[in-house]
Amino acid sequence: MRKEKIVIGSRASKLALIQSNWTKSELEARFSGLEVTIKEISTKGDRITDVPLSRLGGVGLFTKELENSLLSGEIDLAVHSAKDMPSELPEGLTIGAFPKREDSHDVFIGREGVSLDQISADCVIGTSSLRRKAQLLARFPDLKIEDLRGNLDTRLEKLKNGNFDGIILANAGLIRMGLGGIARQIIPFDFMLPAVGQGSLAIETRQDDDDTLSMVSLLNDSTTRIAVTAERSLLHKLQGGCQIPVGAAGEVCADGQLRLTAMVSSLDGTEIVKESADGDVENASNIGLELAELLLGKGADKILREIRESLAGSG
Repeated sequence: MRKEKIVIGSRASKLALIQSNWTKSELEARFSGLEVTIKEISTKGDRITDVPLSRLGGVGLFTKELENSLLSGEIDLAVHSAKDMPSELPEGLTIGAFPKREDSHDVFIGREGVSLDQISADCVIGTSSLRRKAQLLARFPDLKIEDLRGNLDTRLEKLKNGNFDGIILANAGLIRMGLGGIARQIIPFDFMLPAVGQGSLAIETRQDDDDTLSMVSLLNDSTTRIAVTAERSLLHKLQGGCQIPVGAAGEVCADGQLRLTAMVSSLDGTEIVKESADGDVENASNIGLELAELLLGKGADKILREIRESLAGSG
C-alpha cells in the first residue's frame, strides 16, 4: 500500500519553492488522494550571503541540511537544483528523478545600452561563480568582475540600482521564475559552458524508501538523466565543486548518441583545457570518466592542483 502523505524538503528561496511546488503538483496529479506538504529548510549557503562561495569551502552548501533531514526521516524527498549537488551523495541517499531539463545556458543581462559584445575594461560585471568569471576573463582579460550573491530578485535589483554594468545568470532560473521575457543575451556554449547539472532538478530520496522512489520515478526524464549522469561522473573524477572552474554540457543527439563537452580553467582564465567526447547513451558514466581523464592528461590536473593550493592559502 503506497504512502498517503509525502513531505518535500525545500530551501526557502522563491526559486526553490517554485521548483518544490512544481514537484508537489506533479505528484498530486499522478496520485489521487496523496497529501504533499513542503517543509522549508535553511542551508549554510542561504544563511551566509556576504562571503563569496569560493571562500565558504566544503561541499553541499545548499544541500547538506536537506540531506540530513532526509536521513533522519523528517522529510521524504528533497528538491534540489542539480548544479548545487555534490558529485558524491551521502550513504543511504539516491537521486530518484531528474525531471525534464530547462535550458542550461548562462545569460548576460546588461544595464541599458550594454550588451555582451560591448563589454569594455571599465565595465563592472557581477557573478558569484568562479566558472563564469574564468570564462569571462578568457575573453575579456582586463574586465572588472565583482562578487554577486543573493537570490535572483536581489541580483536583478543590484543591476537595476547601478551596482553593475551587467550580470551573468542561469537562464533556467529566469524561466522558472516567470522572467523568460526579460531582456537578456543567451551565451553560447563555445563562449561559456554551464555548471554541471545546470537547468535540471534533482529529486533526492532515501535508497530504502521504495514507496517514495516508485512515485518520484514517474517524474524522471531519461534524456536528462543520461546527460546529467555523464556530467556528474566527469565532475566526480575531477573532484570539482563550486570552488573550481569546471563547465560541462551533455546532449543526447538526434542519432541517439551522447555528446559531452567540458572545460577546466585557471581562475584568471589564462589557461583553459576544453575537450569533447561521444558515445552510446548506455555508457553515460564512462563517457564522463573518460573525458575527465582526457582533460586531466592535457593539463587540467596541473590547473586544478594550483587552484586548490591558491584557495587553501587564501582561506
